[in-house]
Amino acid sequence: MQDGLIDSFGRRIDYLRVSVTDRCNYRCFYCIPPEGVETAERSEFLSYEELSRLIGLFSKLGVSKVRFTGGEPLIRRDMVKLVQQVGVLPGIRDLSLSTNAHLLERHARQLHEAGISRVNISLDTLDPAIFSRITRGGELAQVLRGIDAALEVGMHPVKLNMVIMKGINDHEIEQMLDFAIGRGADLRFIETMPIGDAGREGSASHYYPANKVLERIRKRCGEELIAVKGAKGAGPARYYQIGSGPVRVGVISAISRHFCEGCNRVRLTAKGELVLCLGQEDTVPLGRGLRQGWTDDELVQAIRDAIAKKPERHEFGEKAEVVRFRDMSTIGG
Repeated sequence: MQDGLIDSFGRRIDYLRVSVTDRCNYRCFYCIPPEGVETAERSEFLSYEELSRLIGLFSKLGVSKVRFTGGEPLIRRDMVKLVQQVGVLPGIRDLSLSTNAHLLERHARQLHEAGISRVNISLDTLDPAIFSRITRGGELAQVLRGIDAALEVGMHPVKLNMVIMKGINDHEIEQMLDFAIGRGADLRFIETMPIGDAGREGSASHYYPANKVLERIRKRCGEELIAVKGAKGAGPARYYQIGSGPVRVGVISAISRHFCEGCNRVRLTAKGELVLCLGQEDTVPLGRGLRQGWTDDELVQAIRDAIAKKPERHEFGEKAEVVRFRDMSTIGG
């Protein structure tokens, strides 16, 4: 089973994002609409053993990088246990985490010791009032302590993700850059994406293009931005090094400049649904098959068949009806 996963466009799929829950302790308005979202019954979530079994099959098919996401992954009890189970799977070389960092101060050391080498942290503002508005009640100070804890235990890189929203936080681009440089953290600026009801609203009214972000960074630094190739994580960001310094700045531009030609990932939800593209509706119910008694060979065949159908690209900004049924909180971004 080790000949790898190659889709019909010649892309090698070696990265799996695993959502362990669709619940979150924050309610960011670009992710969750005011009325909330319908969450799955806890009994529908795959157990850690079930998730480990599926991840193990992906690893035998050439997947070497796994990122745990949510909702907010750290609200699921004993998350360290899953990290430990996946960390010993043959072929898994890179374990990472995406989090809002509210609980990271408490868990950072255990997670790092269990195998989490790097972490992506959502941080849209450094203003406590704006932070509370965006997250609908989140506590900025708690998140900042979580960032410092990740750095202290040796996670590297620590990447800060800032969703840029015109009229809300776009005035903080330079301040956030200074903060990241001061901490020795990488910084990624993300365009809003039209996923789910909340996402489509935010994307339309608050869209701020990545090229304008880069213009402001160049002006702020007064130094050349050097494009970085082969950045660790193989994600969708275009990275730039600021002069000869250690800090990198990235931009994720799903709308103004899509990154689909280099896509190397698929997503597994907490219910075991395989999501082939963030911007398309195709899913494969691997979890349902697992619970119906499918053998490993049957699950592997379902994975191979799914990868063969992975679409060439998303259609953000082209079809307003795309992914209407899906919210970012259910797939982990």
